[in-house]
Amino acid sequence: MDNSGIEALPADLFSADGIRRYLRHGELQLEVYPTINSTNTVLKERAARGAPHGLVIAAASQTQGRGRMGRQFYSPADTGLYMSVLLRPEQSAAETARITACAAVAAARTADRLSGERTQIKWVNDLLLHGRKICGILTEASVDAGTGRVEYLVVGIGVNLRLPEGDFPPELRGIAGSVFGEKTIPDLRCRMAAGILDELLDLCADPDGAACYREYKSRSAVLGEEINVLRPGCEPVPATAVDVDPDYALVVRLADGTLTRIRSGEVSIRKRE
Repeated sequence: MDNSGIEALPADLFSADGIRRYLRHGELQLEVYPTINSTNTVLKERAARGAPHGLVIAAASQTQGRGRMGRQFYSPADTGLYMSVLLRPEQSAAETARITACAAVAAARTADRLSGERTQIKWVNDLLLHGRKICGILTEASVDAGTGRVEYLVVGIGVNLRLPEGDFPPELRGIAGSVFGEKTIPDLRCRMAAGILDELLDLCADPDGAACYREYKSRSAVLGEEINVLRPGCEPVPATAVDVDPDYALVVRLADGTLTRIRSGEVSIRKRE
């Protein structure tokens, strides 16, 4: 293992060649490791040094996986897929929410195709199956301060494929789930990685993004639900989720009837009495 936290992977395990067997987008550059500190952290470092559009770093486990709002992303060995994709799109920082939505729809489509289940999306970037979180997405951008254009995006996608041995840690039980439980599917991790990557690039290439937007809304787990709007350092704000705008802002109705658009932060679904 070198000082980046990466350990070399034998070619006959979860590997770049294994993913390529199922991948349509042959232009992607793939690097796969059994253990890494954080796929997003390593790929951001590579991006800052000029790594090309389409570089993918994937791993079977992370020692320092990161989620939104500085939280740790639980990344045990052998039960999940953790990967990050480097994109260098021609768009402004305000449009990056669409890329996150594309990643959510891509992961949902792939999970559904391989599992036969129906996955929902909890605004803004979590995937739910039977009400439990099975996937999280963390998109990080570098923006040119002068032009406001995106220099690069690193899209991190973590999927719980199976239940960890002994179940999830106590703090995640009842919250986290897995796509496949105890099902056995050959080449599962490679097939999942390839499917997500293909779907993501296809969705990002759609010039108007209408298909992604329609599907994102159709999969929403929050529309019509009573929710709490969560922001760091603030008390939860009760509201009702009303709509998702074409720019992926969440439209909510506050307790006093006011409609407002939420562009950042998170929401939780309030349990029904």
